[in-house]
Amino acid sequence: MSRDVKGNARLVAVATRKYEQRLRAEAAEETRRSILDAVYEQLRLAPAKPVSLEQVARRANVARSTVYLIFGSRAGLFDALSTDLWWHRAGFQQVVDAIAHPDAREHLRGGIGAGVRVFAAHRDVFRALFSMAQLDADAVGGAIARIEENRAGGMDHLAQRLAEQEVLRPDVTAAQAADLLWLLTSFDGFDELYTARKLAVDDVARTLITTAERALCR
Repeated sequence: MSRDVKGNARLVAVATRKYEQRLRAEAAEETRRSILDAVYEQLRLAPAKPVSLEQVARRANVARSTVYLIFGSRAGLFDALSTDLWWHRAGFQQVVDAIAHPDAREHLRGGIGAGVRVFAAHRDVFRALFSMAQLDADAVGGAIARIEENRAGGMDHLAQRLAEQEVLRPDVTAAQAADLLWLLTSFDGFDELYTARKLAVDDVARTLITTAERALCR
């Protein structure tokens, strides 16, 4: 076999391996997505019922062992779902865009409004996850705790920006502002107005933003 033929054969072999690797990666991602979709649907359709991995696997058309193979544990599964819910399904980019606004007061308005829309878009699933975090701390608690830690850091950052730009009232410290913002941006705060009081999404956002501005801003 000539050198050119051997070289071409090696190129074909390399290209074939890369193609097969890409197909395997795509198949693995499709399986992962199917499982996350199955958990999401189970929470959406029956938020008050415990999540059964057997039902998840059946809905995703995979073996139960495949769920553990991909996510490692129930905790890993719910951690992946929470990340997927925030960053991909719920449009969390809206919150990121609000944070980037140079004006701290607009950051406050945009951040609260975007957070309300994120919660409203998937209210039943968020309700299930936050409730499950209390009942199933080992599996779900860690995922929700990480979400809440990020939110706490975001409120500290916003409060500091409001203080630095002299937007806060003279009698309000940055720490006090962060505490109130933490309360107003919580899922429970949203849900009391949206579900219990039956306010429309825009009205929930307006109420929370107005409350924050009147309590904190000059």
